[in-house]
Amino acid sequence: MTSQFKDEKNIPVSKQEFPGKDRDMPDPKPTREELPDAGGTSTTYKAADKLHGKRALITGGDSGIGAATAVLFAKEGAVSTIVYLPEEEKDAQDTKKQVESLGGTCHLFATDLAKRENCQKAIDFSLEKMGGIDILFNNAAYQMMVEDILDLPEDQWVHTFNINMHSYFYMAKYALKHMKRGAVIINNASINAYIGRPDLLDYTSTKGAIISFTRGLSNQYIGKGIRVNAVAPGPVWTPLIPATMNEKAQKEFTSPMGRPAQPSEIASCVVFLASMDSSCVSGQTIHCNGGTVVNG
Repeated sequence: MTSQFKDEKNIPVSKQEFPGKDRDMPDPKPTREELPDAGGTSTTYKAADKLHGKRALITGGDSGIGAATAVLFAKEGAVSTIVYLPEEEKDAQDTKKQVESLGGTCHLFATDLAKRENCQKAIDFSLEKMGGIDILFNNAAYQMMVEDILDLPEDQWVHTFNINMHSYFYMAKYALKHMKRGAVIINNASINAYIGRPDLLDYTSTKGAIISFTRGLSNQYIGKGIRVNAVAPGPVWTPLIPATMNEKAQKEFTSPMGRPAQPSEIASCVVFLASMDSSCVSGQTIHCNGGTVVNG
């Protein structure tokens, strides 16, 4: 089939209130199964039973990369629990329905992971519903554009770290108590950690911390048979874009491929890291960024 982004150099400019809703995205809608290529064509993700019987916990799973990951995990045979903000309930229900339409199971848990105790509640809920955790995908994120550090509210700096970094620490710490050899943790970083995006200083800083966290945690647990890796997406068409970026940034939201990535394209990399296809990969970062060459 023809990719919906074939002739799109830029995404359609739109505006939503944070955290943004997948169902309110303008056309072309983000996709969870379609995989476009550089030539303007696309295919539907084909599963190979790579995650049969696995139990996955996905934060920020209502929409975007998290939702696409839940869908692809279901196609690969995994059961998932997705965590999301209460105001994202409708998107979460849509994700659950899509997973169930594929014959999968998706448990829903609405909470704010900025609070430490809610991270523990998310783990407890997942253990109750799934009986264990084999895959943790730390994906929840917050960003809001501010051009100058002098204008960056200190409360925003703290909140961004609470969501983007501290929740990853708490979720990993609480999950690892129940994870066995063969389990995996995948953290969602960003190209911004490598290019130093100036108008997202707090977000960019958290993503750099996530890279270091991934490396250090991998070194702690690889000897125990638990792998820890990261993905570092470039521009991706998700509700976070109309909810947090101004018109100029949206018009420039593209990659060397001439388009932003679809959530499904990042999710396919998460599947790779979650499966035995990446059995000798730990402490690494996949740069699914549309062709930008970075170091590290």
